[in-house]
Amino acid sequence: MLLEITHDTHYTYDPNVEIAQHFAHLKPANTETQTVLNTEIYVDPKPAWSEENKDSYGNVCTFFSLQSRHSELLITAKSLIETSSTVYGPKPLDTPAWELVREYFRYHSNTKWDAASEFLFPSPFITLRPEFAEFARANFTSGRPLLDAAIDLMRRIYSEFHYVSKSTDISTPAIEALNKRQGVCQDFAHILIASLRSIGLPAKYISGYILTNPPPGQARLIGGDASHAWVSVYVPSLNENSQLGHGVWCDLDPTNNRWGYGTPGEDYVHLAEGRDFSDVSPIRGVIHGGADHTLNVAVTVLPINS
Repeated sequence: MLLEITHDTHYTYDPNVEIAQHFAHLKPANTETQTVLNTEIYVDPKPAWSEENKDSYGNVCTFFSLQSRHSELLITAKSLIETSSTVYGPKPLDTPAWELVREYFRYHSNTKWDAASEFLFPSPFITLRPEFAEFARANFTSGRPLLDAAIDLMRRIYSEFHYVSKSTDISTPAIEALNKRQGVCQDFAHILIASLRSIGLPAKYISGYILTNPPPGQARLIGGDASHAWVSVYVPSLNENSQLGHGVWCDLDPTNNRWGYGTPGEDYVHLAEGRDFSDVSPIRGVIHGGADHTLNVAVTVLPINS
């Protein structure tokens, strides 16, 4: 599938901003299930300096500095992405028992290092609490295959929680969204990650986009889409001697009840990944001035007929 993504971010300031430094995650990277054909970021006013590199998670990061006074800032990211379906991975019932995976990651002498261990611990938006562990254990029963249980937990969030636009913001703790049983995709992703980590399983946060279809007879709204968020859980391999080793990541989208290795589907675009939202925030930075500001974001995901 060929998808064109336009992500517009518009700030207005009062009083003017005198100087600003910004850091953006707005350019997708190539993955097993997507190829970046073109990606550009346009900034107005034009930055005095900018550079691009990749962070420790492989995300494309753009830094730019504004040295002149400005009352508005417009950042437009445009990308053309060719996506494909999910890659091969073991069937959910063929994955290791979740307790075996938990013990694989439990620290002890002569532990074999697995890079997925980084996604076991608390992070700025993820706290490990008994409430999350209790929530997860209703699905993670004794001896149940890891991915089978994780998909079931994802489906439980999908069926029991209510998506309520603007019911939360970035400062809303995941435990609050868990207790209220409502939120947006970011909340559902944080709840699923916290639940998995609280029982000793690695999970990471994925930001990106999903192609949405307008109701029958209605035109697609330009700017009417939004960024999306979902989760990836680590599934170690299991050899013939019942020993665990290097595995694969499987994506889980509790907002839409979708899952798959590498991606939940070809209608998804993977933008960035990290421990939680704090690692993949689309725009963050430091400004001097602009005590009051207004932010407007518009996202459009268009299928391109090839």
